[in-house]
Amino acid sequence: MSKVLIIGAGGVGGVVTHKCAQHPEVFSEICLASRNEDKCRAIAAQLDRRIQTAQVDADNVEALVALIESFKPDLLIHVALPYQDLTIMEACLRTGVPYLDTANYEHPDEAKFEYKEQWAFQERYAKAGVMATLGCGFDPGMTNIYCAYAQKNLFDEIHQIDILDANGGDHGYPFATNFNPEINIREITANGRYWEKGEWVETPPLAEKRKFDFDGIGEKDIYLLYHEELESLSQNIKGLKRIRFWMTFSEKYITHLKVLENVGMTSIEPIEVNGCEISPLQFLKAVLPDPASLGPRTKGKTNIGIIADGIKDGKRRKVHIYNICDHEACYREVQSQAISYTTGVPAVTGAMLMLDGTWKGSGVFNVEQLDPDPFMERIGEMGLPWQVVELDPEDDPLA
Repeated sequence: MSKVLIIGAGGVGGVVTHKCAQHPEVFSEICLASRNEDKCRAIAAQLDRRIQTAQVDADNVEALVALIESFKPDLLIHVALPYQDLTIMEACLRTGVPYLDTANYEHPDEAKFEYKEQWAFQERYAKAGVMATLGCGFDPGMTNIYCAYAQKNLFDEIHQIDILDANGGDHGYPFATNFNPEINIREITANGRYWEKGEWVETPPLAEKRKFDFDGIGEKDIYLLYHEELESLSQNIKGLKRIRFWMTFSEKYITHLKVLENVGMTSIEPIEVNGCEISPLQFLKAVLPDPASLGPRTKGKTNIGIIADGIKDGKRRKVHIYNICDHEACYREVQSQAISYTTGVPAVTGAMLMLDGTWKGSGVFNVEQLDPDPFMERIGEMGLPWQVVELDPEDDPLA
């Protein structure tokens, strides 16, 4: 049995706390901490067992170190903002506590998210004998592990990967984001990019659109985006020639986003209003619905996975590995919608594997660098069952 410290009390933090609380045989003590402790207490009140809560400024390394030294966790799960990856990793390194997160570092002052700063901890973590596991959500996370599983068990070589993220849910609002609006909109409005033949190919934001028929959801428009797992997978999947990321958006969502972009509301550059400097995007975040509030009103399903195309036993093979998750079922279980659920459940599963020594090592690891099999064996019973569907190797479902 182990003690776990969870940093972040948003939608994903709520799911992680619920799922940890469901497994007292693993997580004997839980502490949930956030800048706003009232949010932690609200989550704690939903549980059938008592947990500790705490207030902490995750931008402050010394405050984080003090909390860690007070609670003495065996593992820290970081599900606060990706702006805080570096401070939390530094605090874990100083205290010798293993670290796990769900999203790579994002620069607060520019729309740029990359692993470079986190990978820079590699030598120090390895020397200290501490493990850091990066990107253990769904995408990144499950999608990376699907790739690793396919590489280990289904293919001799993988040449092409397409990651497909579809949310068929409806929350009833004209416009809202299913996770932190500031992070969501910054990612979407950044330039598109994919990796091919050892180089990055730039595309305008949302410029390339296809259609795909998703099991459990139906046919949806999908848009080419850059997403963080491409950075690590392009390095860690051997023989890969191309990898792309696609996400679904409704026409209504795209229309609202374009209007907001046209009037400058998606900008992170501060503007002066009545003598005060504000970021338009941060203001927009403040007026949009809180993603954590969407759970009780969201209906429908998600379908997230990968299409891998490569060679097995000398013959071309193409498979679709994916999970379908139901928003309403997630809310009944943990009082959250499926976007937070599909991010939080892999984090708890990865934490279990780190705590029991199945995933172990000294240094900084992206999840596809770890053994995918025990994760895939466990994730279904944790709430995210998966399936593999054989596709016609000559057919292009994204044409």
